[in-house]
Amino acid sequence: MSDPRLLLLLPLAIFTGAACAEDYRDPRDPLESWNRAVFRFNEHLDEAIVRPVARGYVEVVPGFARTGVRNFFSNLDDVAVIANGALQLKLEQTSRDFMRLAINTSLGMFGLFDIAGEIGLKKNNEDFGQTLGYWGVGAGPYLVLPFLGASSLRDFTGFVVDSRHADPVRGHDDVSARNPALVLRAVGQRADLLGAGQVLDAAALDPYEFTRDLYLERRRGLVHDGNPPPEEE
Repeated sequence: MSDPRLLLLLPLAIFTGAACAEDYRDPRDPLESWNRAVFRFNEHLDEAIVRPVARGYVEVVPGFARTGVRNFFSNLDDVAVIANGALQLKLEQTSRDFMRLAINTSLGMFGLFDIAGEIGLKKNNEDFGQTLGYWGVGAGPYLVLPFLGASSLRDFTGFVVDSRHADPVRGHDDVSARNPALVLRAVGQRADLLGAGQVLDAAALDPYEFTRDLYLERRRGLVHDGNPPPEEE
């Protein structure tokens, strides 16, 4: 029979384990208090404004039109993909991405139709944050940015560079055309993720921690083209 004194130690062990968990700070996230506050702000903003607008967009805009909008902005994004692929010396991939942009811009009616994808020229994902990682720049501290969400110091730097030099939407001089395009792109992206909130709620006790870990692991995978090195404990 078990020693009954062990039962008296069980609450103490649980309390000690919980205290250690609370004291633990992920070294990738030294700004966790700030990040959690911004995460909550973004969640409230999404719940109050962004998600309802995205749902209205899905209800009002037909599926084929939403696909066309998604393809159009994806085609514009290939400008940054080509530039960063070249900076990472991925010459064969860059040539395919250039062909993809040329085909979809011409035959695909400025990208409304993904003709290149249908003939086997798949969409690649490259940005300046990945380029910095390719050349050995570390991710730096994890950041949660107002409105933009999960990022890191390296990825935010990359976002700024891409926005200024490789994003045809943000780089457009005509504010009357640029701002509605930015809003439409953001709403379309949020509409594509309407089911993600339910998955997040079901999968995680701590949505903040789950989102952080998922983001950082995904970015490591992208920087290393799906084959990241073993991570130090």
